[in-house]
Amino acid sequence: MARTNPAQFIQQTRAEVSKVVWPTRREVLLTTVMVFIMAAVFATFFALVDLLIRSGLEGVLSMFG
Repeated sequence: MARTNPAQFIQQTRAEVSKVVWPTRREVLLTTVMVFIMAAVFATFFALVDLLIRSGLEGVLSMFG
């Protein structure tokens, strides 16, 4: 593997960073809101599943206890 000197490395790094397409402020805001909404939906779903499992388990255990 060929080694590059630090100056070439920095030059190549800057060239690669200049190719990055950064998201707009609107895109960042929309994806952030979507993440919070999905987190709330999944939290609600798992809370309901937990409640259902707990109720079922308590019902089964009450038959034996």
